[in-house]
Amino acid sequence: MPAMIRITLAAALLALPMSLPAAPPAAPAEDPLVAVMAGEYALQAGQLPEASRWYLLAARREDDAGLAERATRIALLANEDRHAAEALKLWRRHAPESLAMRGAEATLALRQGKVRQARRELGALMREDDPLGWRHALVALGSGGKDPTLSARLLGELVDDGAVPARLEAWLAFAGLAQQLEQPALSGRIVAEVVRRFPEEPRVALLHARQLIGGDRKEEARKLLDGLMPAAATDQAIRLGLAEEYDRLGDPVAASAALAQGPQDTLTYGLRASLLAKGEDDAALAALYDELRGQAEGNDDPTVQSGPERLLLLGQIAEFLKRPQEALDWYRSVPGGEQRAEAQLRAVNTLHQLDRKAEAYAEVRRLQADAEGDDDARRNAYLLEAELRQKDGEDAAELDVFARALAAYPDDLALLYSRGLAWERRDDIERAEADFRRILVVDPENVAALNALGYTLADRTTRYQEALELIDRARVAAPEDAAIIDSYGWVLYRLGRHAEALVELRRAFTLRKDAEIAAHVAEVLWVMGQKEQARHYFEEARRLDPENRALQRALEKTGA
Repeated sequence: MPAMIRITLAAALLALPMSLPAAPPAAPAEDPLVAVMAGEYALQAGQLPEASRWYLLAARREDDAGLAERATRIALLANEDRHAAEALKLWRRHAPESLAMRGAEATLALRQGKVRQARRELGALMREDDPLGWRHALVALGSGGKDPTLSARLLGELVDDGAVPARLEAWLAFAGLAQQLEQPALSGRIVAEVVRRFPEEPRVALLHARQLIGGDRKEEARKLLDGLMPAAATDQAIRLGLAEEYDRLGDPVAASAALAQGPQDTLTYGLRASLLAKGEDDAALAALYDELRGQAEGNDDPTVQSGPERLLLLGQIAEFLKRPQEALDWYRSVPGGEQRAEAQLRAVNTLHQLDRKAEAYAEVRRLQADAEGDDDARRNAYLLEAELRQKDGEDAAELDVFARALAAYPDDLALLYSRGLAWERRDDIERAEADFRRILVVDPENVAALNALGYTLADRTTRYQEALELIDRARVAAPEDAAIIDSYGWVLYRLGRHAEALVELRRAFTLRKDAEIAAHVAEVLWVMGQKEQARHYFEEARRLDPENRALQRALEKTGA
């Protein structure tokens, strides 16, 4: 479970409606409604093979395209290829022209290694008059197969046969897929063809630059990017794309210069500041700070933006410049409004940086006790104090913060999630599990908690089957989430299903370049005896986050 889902709290607290019985129904299975209810019960219990069986039974009994489609998708998610094939027949009978159905057929053929059938289905989707046909082929190639090399091979054949539609969006998407599949030769071929077909299109130049960067041809990439700078002055999308590629090139200062083209707003200024801080260009950052400070101090001009967002940004830039006292002054100058709460928390953090810890803790306690304050702001004040106590190595005080917070906000999901992570850091898995399960009592389909608990059980216990069921419940809600796919791959590895695990972990890494996922891929490769490839992924993990805990554990375990 990568860091993104371990630390993203409220944003990850997603839910599905619950309308399930407390136990599987006992009515006759011939009744389609009973079969659906049993399927839903199994689905929410994380028993995907059982859910697949019940939904297929319901689809057999009920003449309904939607039910056949759901049975197909659940069977594919459960890796029940036989069920998926039968459900697909039912779906095809009801909706033979459905692009979604034909995309599922291509997916199943890829999963089963039926190359000729997969090639036929993909080609039909590409030739489809409907402009969305190629998108279904793209999804099937990107997520359907168990063998990424097979997807790459078929993509190459489609390109060779001229099957890709003559649309820029389609060519850009398939070129991106080749890059995700880590197939540099194929990616190079596709990019070359895109450049030939659309030579004047800036988005193609950005794609070409990315391909050159991936091939370590950085000087050529830089020339391409530099040539796009004039277009950036009038096109915001080009500015953002240029900034991304310059940053990928390892030049965040040039990325900031690209964003400086054209009209500016608070968001643009903020992105520029963060890039300059990343590039450690203090002189340019100080110049930007002086420009914004001058605007704020000259706010008699109605055209000058000096509202709460700009004052908050000035505080952040002052922090980048290691001027904490100035940052504190800016934060304290933010007037009322939604930015005020964030500014108050940042002021607390700045006091802590100034080593004025007693003031920081007194101020954060005041925010927690503010009866007129917004509940989210008060809750976040508890979370901030817990974070600061952790930084100070005050374990008991950190846990005391959570105790006080949960007394004020019983069963608050974000607080329980954070405390669960705190217990996990202390290797107190029993208490971590208790907090994650409390979340699931309040919100039985909370994706973050399902994934966190499932991953924790897979990683830190031998309760692998239970972990799999929890992670499968999360997969039902978010089947394309890289963090959940990583958790799924990890529990498969712990179950000894190494080849299956490797497919899932590699797919997760193509979706998100994360140190924890890379470490997982590396460990599985190492255990499978593919040590050179494992070293490559260990290096990727080090580059992304050398202090990552999963990386450190994997290195210790393998001795790599």
